[in-house]
Amino acid sequence: MQKVDLLVIGSGPAGQRAAIQGVKLGKRVVIVEKQDVVGGVCTNLGTIPSKTLREAILHFSGFRHRAAYGRSYAVKRRVTFGELRQRINQVIQHEVEVARDRMMRTGVEILNGTARFESPNVVAVSSADNLTTVEAEKIIIAAGTVPYRADRVPFNARNIIDTDRLFERDFDLDTLPKSMLIIGAGVIGTEYACMFAAIGVDTRLLDRRTELFRFVDPEICEALTYHMRNERVTLYLGKDFKEIREDDNRKVITTLSNGREIKTDMLLFASGRAGAIEALNLDAAGVKSSSRGLIEVNENLQTNVPHIYAAGDIIGFPALASTSMEQGRQAACRAFGVPFKVEAQLLPYGIYTIPEISMVGKTERELMDEEVPYEIGIARYREVSKGKIMGDETGILKLVFHQKTGRLLGVHIIGDGASELLHIGQAVMSFGGSISYFVDTVFNYPTLAEAYKIAALNGLKRIGASALTGGEFEAPKTSGAEEVWVDETAANSPGGAPH
Repeated sequence: MQKVDLLVIGSGPAGQRAAIQGVKLGKRVVIVEKQDVVGGVCTNLGTIPSKTLREAILHFSGFRHRAAYGRSYAVKRRVTFGELRQRINQVIQHEVEVARDRMMRTGVEILNGTARFESPNVVAVSSADNLTTVEAEKIIIAAGTVPYRADRVPFNARNIIDTDRLFERDFDLDTLPKSMLIIGAGVIGTEYACMFAAIGVDTRLLDRRTELFRFVDPEICEALTYHMRNERVTLYLGKDFKEIREDDNRKVITTLSNGREIKTDMLLFASGRAGAIEALNLDAAGVKSSSRGLIEVNENLQTNVPHIYAAGDIIGFPALASTSMEQGRQAACRAFGVPFKVEAQLLPYGIYTIPEISMVGKTERELMDEEVPYEIGIARYREVSKGKIMGDETGILKLVFHQKTGRLLGVHIIGDGASELLHIGQAVMSFGGSISYFVDTVFNYPTLAEAYKIAALNGLKRIGASALTGGEFEAPKTSGAEEVWVDETAANSPGGAPH
């Protein structure tokens, strides 16, 4: 039996960071990965392959340049799934090698096999030809998630599939399907709907919910809905299915609750994910989980068993790779009593639809519920030269700010490069800055970043303020011939929370 200070189950974003952090704390760390490659779902079946697929589709379809060259423009008319998979596999291989090299150089011991608790401190790790038992002082569960599979869906691994199946090694298609129904209009389902529609697949999206992304700014969602319909995605919102079956020609027939039938070549089920706990035998450890397999933790990422922690997607919201990395580091520090920075309040979100969406901070809906006086400022990509150069004239950047102090409370973007552009606003929010920063700052030209200045000026106009006087903000202070617009309220207020 091996004895270690820290055992980490799962080598995805949370597991990797937890293991590396443990070594940096001077501990002996073993990480368990059930697959023969490290990286977890994020690298092998989720974030990395899906975002690579998106980029490959955008390239081959010529989507980004259609505004300039017409809707019929394409780099390649006929694209096979094999061509898409080739690029995906190249990126996955690179990411796996980087992750494995990083852990080995740090001193993390990698153990391949399936982890199963035998007791609260002992885990058996079994592979095809070996069984190893590990006793650990501390354990971090970062096993990730698996696609949720509804019992009434007859998965057949060929034309009725879940989202992981798309990137499994033995899955291949001679040709892309001509038509596809995606069940589940959450982030994952909507991203895939946009991707397949962009490459010419007749795509339909079904969900019981009546709107897309309630947590996203409504104006941004309306813009996305418009774009999706413009790309011929058929939306069945507020609808449920009653039955799914195949006909004699292997077409998928989906019967809706109202009796309507939808016939497609393929069905992609993307109705959420569940914790990957089936093999863990959590009962032997006494760890509690929800009906969907999500592990319950406190603010320190500690389970109901004091020496066992959990991090990443397996603990639920927000289930982002970026937050999972942070949670992994936090869990390792908390496990050994090492002080960790206060949990970040400004979590950026990236939704890789086409066009992509990114947001940080408050939405208008939240501020109305909290009765915070706010105003907005809007800029459109067509108002900056870079938007025209890129061929994206429909993008939107929206600032939400405190009506009295100008403090930036939220940034919401839809358009090409949204997830990169967002970090400018996130940085300003992190030091409690106001929209005056954007008015005073010189941005490179031509860039999309100029949209921040335009949105800030638009916001000032809405409240009847002048860019020179700042309206109700602190008036300019002068030093010699140079004018500096200082927002004393924002500068002296702690944190980034609204008043």
